[in-house]
Amino acid sequence: MPETSTPNTVPPAQRPHELDRADGTTSTVIVAIAVVASLYAGRDIFVPIALAILLTFVLAPAVRRLQALRIARPAAVLIVVVLAIGVIGAIGGIVAMQVTELAGNLPRYQTTIREKVQTVRGATAGHGAIERAADLLQDLGQELRGKSDKATTAPAAQYPSAEPPPPPRPEPPKPIPVETHPPEPGPVRALLDLIEPVVHPLATAGLIVIFVVFILLQREDLRNRMIRLAGSNDIQRTTAAIDDAAHRLSRLFLVQLGLNTSFAIVITIGLWLIGLPSPALWGILAGVMRFVPYIGAFLSAVFPLTLALAVDPGWSMLLWTAALYVIVEPLVGHVLEPLLFGKTTGLSPVAVVISAAFWTWLWGPIGLLLATPLTICLVVLGRHVDRLEFLEVMFGSTPALSPQEVFYQRMLASDPLEAADQAEPVLAEKGVAAYYDDVALPGLEMAQADVARGALDFGRVETIRDAAAELVSDLTDAGAAARPAADATSGDAAKTPDATPVSSPRDRFSEAWRGDAPVLCIPGRSPLDEAAARMLAHVLSDSGLPTRVEPAGSLTTARLFHLDPAGVALVCLSYLDTSSPGHMRYAVKRLRRRFPEARVMMGAWGMREEESDRREVVKQTVAADIFVTSIAEAAQLAVEEATSRAPAEREVPADKPRARAAAALAARAVPVK
Repeated sequence: MPETSTPNTVPPAQRPHELDRADGTTSTVIVAIAVVASLYAGRDIFVPIALAILLTFVLAPAVRRLQALRIARPAAVLIVVVLAIGVIGAIGGIVAMQVTELAGNLPRYQTTIREKVQTVRGATAGHGAIERAADLLQDLGQELRGKSDKATTAPAAQYPSAEPPPPPRPEPPKPIPVETHPPEPGPVRALLDLIEPVVHPLATAGLIVIFVVFILLQREDLRNRMIRLAGSNDIQRTTAAIDDAAHRLSRLFLVQLGLNTSFAIVITIGLWLIGLPSPALWGILAGVMRFVPYIGAFLSAVFPLTLALAVDPGWSMLLWTAALYVIVEPLVGHVLEPLLFGKTTGLSPVAVVISAAFWTWLWGPIGLLLATPLTICLVVLGRHVDRLEFLEVMFGSTPALSPQEVFYQRMLASDPLEAADQAEPVLAEKGVAAYYDDVALPGLEMAQADVARGALDFGRVETIRDAAAELVSDLTDAGAAARPAADATSGDAAKTPDATPVSSPRDRFSEAWRGDAPVLCIPGRSPLDEAAARMLAHVLSDSGLPTRVEPAGSLTTARLFHLDPAGVALVCLSYLDTSSPGHMRYAVKRLRRRFPEARVMMGAWGMREEESDRREVVKQTVAADIFVTSIAEAAQLAVEEATSRAPAEREVPADKPRARAAAALAARAVPVK
């Protein structure tokens, strides 16, 4: 019996690579889960360390300033830490005084709120269909309950029975409840019960102070140890990561601290002018809550608005308080913060929201305050560590895809409208030729690379070609619509002093270039070359050279024979795939036979990033009249050819004396079937 073998569904060459990728992903997930679990389990230690590190970034500049004044580091650290503790203690004292004053007035505020609620009820009582319907349902419910009670109290009268009812069963004796009371606590236990709620915050504060002092004193030693742990073989990258994180976090904290302090002062003064009790308390609360992204300032407005509702018998204080927050917060958040921060954080808005939710779940309210700085550290880590690059992609403010990749993806999705929207900034700044050279052509080169490795079928290639053609059409229409407006603004300059219009731009071209379509663009091989040819035609048409574009496959003998050479002064070949210079040279020869009076331009768009030596070799091999690698260069040289003179008669090589006769007979040649 012959042996049978099961064919492998996956090529053996691909298995190790896929297994390595799967192992790497699995190990990354396991490490991430372990890190998150450790952060959650050890939050009592990690939270003080994180707070201490953040305070260190705020206090380190002050320590450096004191050291610059010839003060020893231990003394400078001690001075700065004592001053920071004093400032925090003073703020805490102000908050305690304000809270005590507010607590004493709460009964009076409660009476005001009750009176205001009764006033609102009295103004709306008995009005509206909803209130009348509610009263009706309430009366109906009471009547139904009354009838039900009557029915259950006299069942014997409604249903008389000949047999007497059974005697009631004796109820079992109820157990006597037994209560145990702990002994009265002694003075020591009472003292411990009083101190216990305060011990944990005091211990956390003490740990934070110790960590801050230690980090400030040993800053350089800790930096060197981190470099050693990260790997001394790549000191440059580790140093760059540390400097990047330190610069971003220091600038972020200092600017945000100053901005939030100013916000707190403005809110305090505004509430004091309005007449709201305890304005300093609400100002400090607003400054602290502004560290919470997006919603912190509005959450801090809830308590002042409630207090304004309770204090003022009318509504004016409530409205003024709401107006204060509505005006000041957008002014700070949307005007001052973008000017001061710019791109300091490097976080996307979605990352800020996700990080706030994650760190709040992990560490509670402290995690909400630390969410932004901790996420910045993760983004910096992802920027400098290859295995953690996904962190920067997920949370960083840098676009996930480059403009070239976005163009390619939109062409694949057949969505030229979004591509046109994204092209507007480049068009406004640099022009359409720069957009094609810097964005569109590199995107088409990505598609050509996918075709070369077999990842893109012919149907998707045609989709890209059609989407690119629609994009070029949209950009052409947009340019044509903008051109009359520009001409209208300079209409007086377009006329001579005797009111005679200036000649058309095409009048500066030689006679051979004034036809209906003096430029002919022919794709080299694929529909992608046709898309690039349409982009070139757009730029040439904007330069005053009407251009006609032939579809892909026009270089075949049958199609080339049907092309009319009359009025063609320049033939532009479009190639994205420049891996075969022989094919390009053969195409140039065929075009010279068909268009003997025209110049031939070779657009090798795929060689813009190639070395100059290889470009020169390909240029000599192709032997075209004009060799270009960018659309802007092609448009410039085409205009120079059109304005210089009529196309010169091409020289005949000495080793081919009958080349001219062959070129003359090429126009009357019959295609070979």
